[in-house]
Amino acid sequence: MAESDDSYDPLIPVPAARRVFGALDAFSLWFSLGIGLLVLQAGAFLVPGLSLAAALGAIVVGSVLGVLLLAAAGLVGAETGLSAMGSLRPALGARGAVIPTVLNVVQLVGWGAFEIVAMRDAADALARQTFGVSNPLAWTLLFGALATGLAIMGPVSFVRRFLRAWGLWLLLGGAAWLSWRLLADYDLAALLARPGTGETSFAAGVDLVVAMPLSWLPLIADYTRFGRTPGAMFRGSGLGYLLANIWFMGLGAAYALAAGGGEGMLLSALAATGGGVALLLIVIDETDNTFADIHSASVSTATLVRARPARLAIAFGVLCTAVALVAPLARYEHFLLLIGSVFAPLFGVLLADHFFVKPWRRNPEAPTPGLNIAGLTAWAVGIAAYQGFSRLLPDVGATLPAFVIAVVAYVVLRLPALRPAAGV
Repeated sequence: MAESDDSYDPLIPVPAARRVFGALDAFSLWFSLGIGLLVLQAGAFLVPGLSLAAALGAIVVGSVLGVLLLAAAGLVGAETGLSAMGSLRPALGARGAVIPTVLNVVQLVGWGAFEIVAMRDAADALARQTFGVSNPLAWTLLFGALATGLAIMGPVSFVRRFLRAWGLWLLLGGAAWLSWRLLADYDLAALLARPGTGETSFAAGVDLVVAMPLSWLPLIADYTRFGRTPGAMFRGSGLGYLLANIWFMGLGAAYALAAGGGEGMLLSALAATGGGVALLLIVIDETDNTFADIHSASVSTATLVRARPARLAIAFGVLCTAVALVAPLARYEHFLLLIGSVFAPLFGVLLADHFFVKPWRRNPEAPTPGLNIAGLTAWAVGIAAYQGFSRLLPDVGATLPAFVIAVVAYVVLRLPALRPAAGV
């Protein structure tokens, strides 16, 4: 019997009988989502400003910090059984949670279209190189339809029928192959000995790395809510994404430096590695990122309107494909990055509410208020902190400071209401 997981209201906890994900399922999904062209490019941004040795250090430190926070957000979904946007309601209020939900849907449509464009361009380049044929329209429709079909299946079917069956092994083989070609084609010792130019500080490098796992904060609970136990979801998703992020960001930094340094040289280095096989593997894997964008956009929207996520997935798949066909997406990239910057402090508020504030409430299961002024205020303080750090102290980084400031602001704002309950 088909495992349908899209019939559940994202504002109602997933029934225990349908929480079927184990640690290996979570590992497979988040290892897959941690691999992709954007991850490689993020690693490439670290060099030559940092030396390769320093870049690898920043990748390890930033990945550990970011993945711990990402896995903690997944833990919230596993403990509550709620979707990512549904779990925000206690911290922001039912009406207050509408704001990040709308922002999340907008960014997911944009990034879903970006992923389709990335797959289209890479596949078309390979087709021109191999067969002398170019048809961007056909590739756009093909990848849009494929990602939409996976989103309609939902995460349980996607992981069990696609990733666990053969997708994970393909990804592991591709990652091992890319690593082997790096060692075979380049002098890794010479790359490690090359000094950085000093244009990037170590702290800024760590902040860039942290931003990668934190970019998945608005999505992870949409998948961990199907976990059998919170501990399995924390371990599986954390280890899967940690391995993928360190591995592929490290590859991105090494390949870019070997090609002359910088993100702009990365694709040329990959294309020269094995006659385009590397790009083919990346194209195959990008499909799961688009699936995640479309599925989570559907689940987020289902917290606002009465509709099944599976039906909404069809609409969002068509929308992402249409945007990929007609929109000048490069013009909107900075806008999408700006939207993404609001989610680090937002989920600082969520984690502070779930782990620090909720245990002190006299009635943790009380109805959700319309607006949680403390949560909204702390979120605004975190956004302001992010903008301030990014403009005034760019060498320090902005993501982690904004996250920490939002956590502290929320706890401080909630203390007066919680203090009487501490003695109960």
